[in-house]
Amino acid sequence: MTRSTFFRTGLRRSLIATAVGATMAATAVSNTAMAQERELLNSSYDIARELFSAINPEFQAWWQEEHGEEIAISQSHGGSSAQARAIMQGMRADVVTFNQVTDVQVLADAGLVAEDWQDAFDNNASPYYSTTAFLVRKDNPKGIESWDDLVKEDVQMVFPNPKTSGNGRYTYLAAWGFADNQFDGDEEKIQDFMRTFLRNVAVFDTGGRGATTSFIERGIGDVLISFESEVNNIRSEYGSDDYEVIVPPVSILAEFPVAVVGENAERNGNSDLAQSYLEYLYREDTQRLLAGFNYRVHDETVVAEFADQFPDTELFEVEDVFGSWEEAMENHFEGGALLDQLQRR
Repeated sequence: MTRSTFFRTGLRRSLIATAVGATMAATAVSNTAMAQERELLNSSYDIARELFSAINPEFQAWWQEEHGEEIAISQSHGGSSAQARAIMQGMRADVVTFNQVTDVQVLADAGLVAEDWQDAFDNNASPYYSTTAFLVRKDNPKGIESWDDLVKEDVQMVFPNPKTSGNGRYTYLAAWGFADNQFDGDEEKIQDFMRTFLRNVAVFDTGGRGATTSFIERGIGDVLISFESEVNNIRSEYGSDDYEVIVPPVSILAEFPVAVVGENAERNGNSDLAQSYLEYLYREDTQRLLAGFNYRVHDETVVAEFADQFPDTELFEVEDVFGSWEEAMENHFEGGALLDQLQRR
């Protein structure tokens, strides 16, 4: 089955489910109907359903060939922060494949993930990455090309709530980082920019898939802001003639960190399976599959093959502007912090 077929089937099904109120319900779906001796549970972010629906059968076939053992893989999806909380409350995920470092770190702080988890795999335990991009309607009627176009009076945006979504936090931080550069760190001007930016949000959904539903199915807003991978997949699904993808000239590096939930994997008898599952994401053929889903990857051979697919953009890291993820979370997203202050009318 092709990547587009996976995405077409899975995304439409997900959007329908979201429309009836299932956006934040994390689902666990087994990739095989047969009872197997061992089952791995991967806890992942909201919009990764189709991606892992493609990866999991490939890993199962590889594992059986290498080890002579049939295994099952289940998925749990939702906002990555909600997934982290579910694990802390007892969900026995063996691995996490999240879209924000802090959602893995909270598990490390709780002793569920190794303290040095970012050293366990290459590229800070981020086998693939993305950035924040815009999906606009046919012919880009509002002329949106960069972040400063989003503060025009007649522009309405849709993106997930930064309080509940790593996707939404990346959008907020990307906009702030642009303003920081635009105004040479002038805090008053940055905050004025962000007030207008937030005022132009038509709807805050709880997760990335809900935001897609609002923009595509409900026709809300002039621009959907999400990961570059997601907006490209949406455009492929819903018509390249009806939507355009805009990658702004400056945006944020969005890493997709992975980790073994050591305590759970050991208790489930899956330590070796969990380690191999995450290592598998770094293989050249898996990196090629990831690039086919519009994620940026690290494998040099695959990068060269897909060079025309990913526009050049200047990517800054969270640490470049905010010091660290911990500082960004404390200063911007905790109760009463900058996000709350900027949203006050």
